Amino acid sequence: MKKKVLVTGGTGYIGSHTVVELQNKGYEVIIIDNLSNSDIAVLDGIEKITGEKPVFEQIDLANLERLEAFLSLNPDIEAVIHFAAYKAVGESVEKPLVYYHNNLVSLMNVLACMRKFSIPSMVFSSSCTVYGQPNKLPVAEDAPVQEAESPYGNTKQIGEEIIRDTIKSCEMLKGISLRYFNPIGAHPTAEIGEQPGGVPENLVPFITQAAAGIRDELKVFGDDYNTPDGTCIRDYLHVVDLAKAHVAALNRLTEGNNKKDYEVFNLGTGKGVSVLEAIKSFEKVSGRKLKYSIAGRRAGDIEKIWADPSLANRELDWKTLSSLDDAMRSAWDWEKRIRNIES
Repeated sequence: MKKKVLVTGGTGYIGSHTVVELQNKGYEVIIIDNLSNSDIAVLDGIEKITGEKPVFEQIDLANLERLEAFLSLNPDIEAVIHFAAYKAVGESVEKPLVYYHNNLVSLMNVLACMRKFSIPSMVFSSSCTVYGQPNKLPVAEDAPVQEAESPYGNTKQIGEEIIRDTIKSCEMLKGISLRYFNPIGAHPTAEIGEQPGGVPENLVPFITQAAAGIRDELKVFGDDYNTPDGTCIRDYLHVVDLAKAHVAALNRLTEGNNKKDYEVFNLGTGKGVSVLEAIKSFEKVSGRKLKYSIAGRRAGDIEKIWADPSLANRELDWKTLSSLDDAMRSAWDWEKRIRNIES
């Protein structure tokens, strides 16, 4: 009998890729999403890749009554992978209350339902933003959690605290928080990928939209940072590699291999890449020259951060397999498909 997993935010960018990997590994997936930053057509892409369309319910997780009603009709869920959250750093600085309400109320409602319906395991979509600007690089899981640079980052810090405290108070519950670095790319089939509404907040979709002519030019936010080329440095990992880490974390919980009731893992390549290096990688694999200009620094941005992923490599038996060029190539293939651009 297939293990049943609830994926909140499962039509989103990382969520949809994780649903694919779960279904490929034989899990039965139920998706809850309010479609605030995703499209229902993603379900068709998942079905084309896996041959199976997951169960889907459109619910805003801030609505506890609707969530409880749905779960009461769907017993035997063994775990939750919780993605559903607003995630744009810049927007969170402008709209902090919107971010605190959405990201934290939805998480608390999910945890309350896990207790009520005896769902024992949660994998939480966290972020390297919890480290702020770390004092030491690469950053490991035992690095101090710094004051958040943005309300978005703070919701991830507080979210982890809420999960940890809830697990402490309830013997049944256990969880893993996965602190992502910077996911990029798309599924190699180009059936699903990153498709943000409005102006992209993340670098790679802005790059691909600029290359596709959707944006006049790419803006590089700041070239006066203390880095070799003056631009911010990030640890970019392929979204499919990231998705596979969720399956590994879920297996650890459901098979009882977790060493503690609550664990934290960094997910990254272990290599820092500057914004200008990322642009060069895209230009190489796409054969297109990008038009970009330097803009002022963006509020909430961290100067440089990359992961020490050795704990996840060892304990989850997981590591990144795809290169920066692989990720950029897949992102461009996805953009070309949705824009009907000939190669």
